[in-house]
Formats: sequence, structure tokens, C-alpha cells
Amino acid sequence: MKVTTASAAARPGRINEDFTGATSTTAVLVDGAGIPGAEPTCRHGVAWYARTLGGALLSPAPASTLPTLLAEAITRVTDLHRHTCDVTNPISPSAAVAILRVRGDHLDHLVLGDAVIALDRLTGPPIVTTDPREVTISRAYESRLAATTPGSDEHHRLLAELRAHRNQPGGFWVAKDNPRAADEAVTGRHPTADLSAAALLSNGASRIVDHFALTDWPQTLAILSTRGPAAVIGQVRQAEKRHATEPDDATIAYCTDLGNA
Repeated sequence: MKVTTASAAARPGRINEDFTGATSTTAVLVDGAGIPGAEPTCRHGVAWYARTLGGALLSPAPASTLPTLLAEAITRVTDLHRHTCDVTNPISPSAAVAILRVRGDHLDHLVLGDAVIALDRLTGPPIVTTDPREVTISRAYESRLAATTPGSDEHHRLLAELRAHRNQPGGFWVAKDNPRAADEAVTGRHPTADLSAAALLSNGASRIVDHFALTDWPQTLAILSTRGPAAVIGQVRQAEKRHATEPDDATIAYCTDLGNA
């Protein structure tokens, strides 16, 4: 498997809290998430969490299913800092995760949180996998948050209420301190003979389709095939400027030669 990656921090000089990496059989993308003011809960920070979790996911584990691999990685990273950081605090670092792995003649994939995996098929439309629960729940709070004054007691109350849905039944799930979140991931398996390529995108990169609607998924995969991941991220950055949208870290791993892993 051949993997081409591109990643850009939201702004120059800002720490990129995304991670991507690959082996000959596995590609991983981790989109770290943090909340301003949460630094006292973890002295390592969001970028460390994303990078360390990504490294753990790339460790050899040939017998594991992807949910088991993710659960073990969450446990391993949590153990690394549970004695120095408040890992159970609702605002301590967390992450969305996308994993793709080729084994034999099949490709397995997993998404937890608002990352995206798009599989380009030889015939038919792409197969696009994401986990919409965080976006769905967050949208239910948008109008109420917009009607409050940032920093007010009511604003803080609503944010706390929203965050209370994290890693709870009926809520949304991310990688954090609880390995059981991995059981909530969206997974799939497909024959590699049916696929020409695959892409893993953080939500800062998938904006090209799901936020700005600059392209659809077939067009995005065509750009990735001909111009590479950096071209997609470049289009997102231009759209953020045009629409005065707060930029986000953006990362893509584009995988080809899936039958040669």
C-alpha cells in the first residue's frame, strides 16, 4: 500500500493537533480535540495525545480487530499519563480516529468521532464512512449557544451540558480515557479487488464536501488522485478565507495500491 499525506495547522505558528502515519498495511489519522482553558487537566496537551495515540495504533497487532486495537491503544496512552494528569476530566484531551488496514484480500476500516474515510471503488459511487453523532448533538445546541453571551454563566452551563454527552449512551463517542468507546466505532470491510484508493480525512479537511460543498466525494477523490492531498487542503483554506470561517487543523492520508499491502 502506498500512502501520501498532507497536514496543515489551522494557522501558521500554531501547534497542529492532528496526526497521521502509515505502515505498509495500515493508515491512521487522529484528530486531537481540546478545549481552551483545559491545559491544567493534562500537562502533555492535545498534540501529545493525538501523536501518542497514533503511534500506539501503528504498533504491530496482527491478531487484533480494529476496535480491539483502538481499545488497547486508548488504555496504553491513558496509562502513560493517568498518574500525572486528570484523565477522567470531561475537558481533558480526546480525539476522533480513522483507521484503515489491509489484511489479505480485504480492507478493514474504523471511524470514531467526526473523521471521515472515503473508499474509491472501481465501479459505483464511493463508500463514505463517518460517525455523525457528535455533529448531530452539537447542532442541537448551536442556536441556544448563539443566543447567550460568551463567558456568561448560561453559556458555560450549556457547554457543560453538551460535553456531558461525550462517551455516554445516547451521546457521542471519541477516544479519550475509556477504552469501551472503541466498541462504539463505525466499522466496515470490503474486498480490495473492488477498490482503487482510500482516503482518511480529519473534519478540518472534509469541510471541502460537508461544510463548504465545493466538491462532492467523487470529485474530491479525483482531486486526490490527480493533484494530491495538499490540493484539497489548499481549497479548504481558500474557502475559509472567503467565508470568514474559523480555520481548523486539516489532515489527509491518501492510500493507493491497496492490493499490494
